[in-house]
Amino acid sequence: MADKIEIMYSREEVEKRIAEMGRIISEDYQGREITLICILKGAAFFACELAKSITVPVNIEFMRCSSYGNETQSSGVVKITQDLDEPIRGKDVIVVEDIIDTGRTMNYLLEVLSGRKPESIRICSLLDKPDRRVVDVAVDYTGFVIPDVFIVGYGLDYAQKYRQLPYIGVVNQDAK
Repeated sequence: MADKIEIMYSREEVEKRIAEMGRIISEDYQGREITLICILKGAAFFACELAKSITVPVNIEFMRCSSYGNETQSSGVVKITQDLDEPIRGKDVIVVEDIIDTGRTMNYLLEVLSGRKPESIRICSLLDKPDRRVVDVAVDYTGFVIPDVFIVGYGLDYAQKYRQLPYIGVVNQDAK
């Protein structure tokens, strides 16, 4: 039986918020060039839309890491499975993530990336779920703060399904 998904944020709401975030980032980085580090796979949709909304010069790099696998709960073990192609030393960096949940993955990434000596490093996340935080991580640019529910769509998945949904939805796992 298919999962029941209830829309939390429509395509229009998501696109409007991303455009707003792009304007804010453009103002904050006026006269500078930024490197967006898109955390694959989930942030790919968000990072592409965000980059289109930013008016200052943008480079995009990609990393892949995981602490979920095909589960709905983080394992707590973070693995980098694809690293950056270019160095970030001396660059203004924004790490683009789909969701900040426990904070473990982002905390680990910040440690790794800070060691590479960027000029600055900030976090931009489409979704922030502070109720699940076990590691304190400050998100600089947040799309939406959400409660402790399992989300799919706009790049977020459930066992590699539903990334392509043009909205953000809540998976009702009890409805199966």
